[in-house]
Amino acid sequence: MNRNHADCWRVVAASVAGTSHEKTGKPCQDAHAWKILPEGVLVAAVADGAGSAAMAEVGADVAVGAAVEAIENSLSSQLFPQNDTEWKLLITNALISARTAVEIEATIQKVMVRDLASTLIVVVATPELVAAVQVGDGAAVVADEGEIIALTLPSTGEYINETTFLISPDAVEKAQVTVWHGKAAQLGILTDGLQMLALKMPEGTPHKPFFSPLFRFVAEVTDETAAKQELVEFLHSPRVTQRADDDLTILLATLVG
Repeated sequence: MNRNHADCWRVVAASVAGTSHEKTGKPCQDAHAWKILPEGVLVAAVADGAGSAAMAEVGADVAVGAAVEAIENSLSSQLFPQNDTEWKLLITNALISARTAVEIEATIQKVMVRDLASTLIVVVATPELVAAVQVGDGAAVVADEGEIIALTLPSTGEYINETTFLISPDAVEKAQVTVWHGKAAQLGILTDGLQMLALKMPEGTPHKPFFSPLFRFVAEVTDETAAKQELVEFLHSPRVTQRADDDLTILLATLVG
């Protein structure tokens, strides 16, 4: 794999409590984690804790952390995947590691594993390709030469508002796994609180007027701390909260070099 050391990712991400949670005093049950690895590799994950789960915020936080750590450990101890099958195996194994970590946390906390239920989206991006896996709703997108392409789509169950969670017995079997080849100029990962703004439903295709200004914003960032605060303010703005009252998470990345 010919990796360009001049390429590097700039990331701005935020998770905020939705207005419905603020009214009831519930914490933000979304979580995100990311890490930039050597040789132009970005690993990122977002999770949406189930509203019905007593410790959803814990489950979401454990899931994203374990997924990112699993991929970092795999890439640091092994050769880079050489084909799509190996990339899919790498990212599916991260999903399994995250579920195992949640199960262990449930044992430590002495609660049922369903009390830590969450969705999970994991993305690994190199300058040449992007691999993604998703359990549940939310979405991941990639931008390439002005086109915004869905890597994953919201996954719903048989009934409205039903989704698959990471702790579900069939989570791995139902997971969406994608390997996209190309030079990803930008990436976006979001939880379902933003779906109605970010995606054209019911087909789930990316809504360009939502993503394009955000991608330009990240491309022009000079102070990442200030940029994160601006992103938080955007998520709290009436433009968003008038159409979304759930917890909100978005992770944005642009490739610079």
